[in-house]
Amino acid sequence: MKQRYIRDLFGRRPLLAIGSGAIIFLLVSIYGFLHAGEWLVNEDPLEKSQAIIVLSGGLPDRALAASQIYRQGYAKEVWLTQPLQPGVSMAELQLPYASEEAYSRMVLIAKGVPPDAIRILKPRILNTADELQAVAAALDQQPITTAIIVTARSHTRRVRALWKKVSQGHRGRLIVRAAPDDYFDPSHWWGTTNGALTVVREYLGLLNAWAGMPLAPAK
Repeated sequence: MKQRYIRDLFGRRPLLAIGSGAIIFLLVSIYGFLHAGEWLVNEDPLEKSQAIIVLSGGLPDRALAASQIYRQGYAKEVWLTQPLQPGVSMAELQLPYASEEAYSRMVLIAKGVPPDAIRILKPRILNTADELQAVAAALDQQPITTAIIVTARSHTRRVRALWKKVSQGHRGRLIVRAAPDDYFDPSHWWGTTNGALTVVREYLGLLNAWAGMPLAPAK
């Protein structure tokens, strides 16, 4: 009887191990799912810098956030990049469009940033990696090589990962900040289509950055 009990116990061990492993995997998966949005948000504390950079997209939230940081005295300049799109497409359609940097500049001026404190970086950019390369080149020419970059909450970790790749050989340092009025809710990202698509896009972008950016953006 005792021997049979021992045999049954040892026979159940693999099943118990598989069941325990499945439960642990399920719990870890649920935890990862619930906190996937929060992990994407990775900000730095503010400090005195050469410039505040408005990353393209997110009009007018990022320009508004940059103007607030400027008024707090953290930098004496605000830099804007020049996205190719949608300007090129609008020009092909022969439709009027000022440019994203022009609209961001108007927002900055309306919120108290002097026009002569706003700088437009060159060349024109296609994606975030292009933007950060332009920033790195601009910082190489500055006495203070620290800059504050303003982007979306969900984009902060990927900006940091991309900067690590593109800043090699440059001497600049980025302080990554999120626009406070950004729509993304990291604690309940699954509650909206925009939130879910944002999380998927950011994780795919992170994988591409960690892999050395083998996937180029569409032209």
